[in-house]
Amino acid sequence: MVELNPETHVQELLNIPTDYRAGYEQAIQFAPEMAYNYVAHTRVGDPLAEVMTEDLAELGPGESMRLIQAVMDQEEGALRDAPASMREFFEDAETPPEWLDYAAFAPSVRMFHRNSRVILAAFVAGVLIEGFTTNIAKSFFITGRVREQGLRRLGQNNRHMMEIFLPGGLYRNGDGWKLSVRIRIIHARIRHLLNRSDEWDFEAWGVPISAAHLGYAISSFSARLLKHMKTLGAKYNDAEYASFMDVWRYTGYLMGIPETILFHDATDALKLYDVGIVCEPRYQTESILMANSLVNSAPLIAGMTEPEERRHLARYVYRVSRGLIGQEAANTLRYPRLASFGVVQWFKIQQRYDYILSKLFPGMAKNSDFTRFTSLLDASLFDEGGIRYELPDHVYVEESRQW
Repeated sequence: MVELNPETHVQELLNIPTDYRAGYEQAIQFAPEMAYNYVAHTRVGDPLAEVMTEDLAELGPGESMRLIQAVMDQEEGALRDAPASMREFFEDAETPPEWLDYAAFAPSVRMFHRNSRVILAAFVAGVLIEGFTTNIAKSFFITGRVREQGLRRLGQNNRHMMEIFLPGGLYRNGDGWKLSVRIRIIHARIRHLLNRSDEWDFEAWGVPISAAHLGYAISSFSARLLKHMKTLGAKYNDAEYASFMDVWRYTGYLMGIPETILFHDATDALKLYDVGIVCEPRYQTESILMANSLVNSAPLIAGMTEPEERRHLARYVYRVSRGLIGQEAANTLRYPRLASFGVVQWFKIQQRYDYILSKLFPGMAKNSDFTRFTSLLDASLFDEGGIRYELPDHVYVEESRQW
């Protein structure tokens, strides 16, 4: 039992959004410092990015997109006439942290492409569910980002992950760098819109897309992803494990996650995940809807048009997801009551035979559940004309410009 000064404890509780108070009381029993740090970051956004997006909004959508595009592509003189807030933002984004070591990324780049299909399956069926079923789901649900455009959202996630694991992807001129910073800018703009929406309850939920939620998500996308990958049969050594964490840590930095909530290593990330999952209210309606929307988007990404085919693949993804996140979480998220016993072992067997089938009987391999599910990486979102830098101009996605 953690001994807390009663007066200090009462003051701490008053500063915590109401949705988090019960979870915080539990989390301080085993990790008091990290628990308070987590709930404190539910009130932290990204001031640099938010001021910039407010200034850009005054310039109009066309000019703001042109400016962002020019700076991202490092056009000469692009920042000369830009708002001061934009110059400050990009100076911050382009300043590498002291711990950055590009050479450390190489082992994980090789590992990613060796295991890409398994990584994608673990990402969609495991960590996307875990990373986006915190109260961050309220942001996506209110805006309609998953409800109305789940297909585009999943494709963008796939594209981002692929780009950060390409050789040189996280250098300043790489698409992994640009997409990570783009995510930071988009989050700031959505935060700005939601802060001014009657639907957002600041006292209960903290700030939209808070630093706590992003710190939790990046921990899930890294350390938890490695765990789920291994469960599904991925192979990696200690150097590749550490390198994978390095890639995601720098990616989180580029996404604007404060170093006060950004993990240092895998042990730190897993502890943050454990603390966050206790602090978070679990699982609310928005999280349930988001999890099921993500699973049901998978067949659409795979290009399936026949309803029965789509239902069949969705059921397969649900079973794999149950095997990764556990029966209790799956039931709480109201997954269909599908048998999942042995599905992870069967997935691993299919992985072994997929290579042989693809060589000897390509048609059979193409039509298997395993191949359809793990080929989702091929459906990553590549917009014509390159990366797009439009910003949302309305809190509801159906009333906003596409971005």
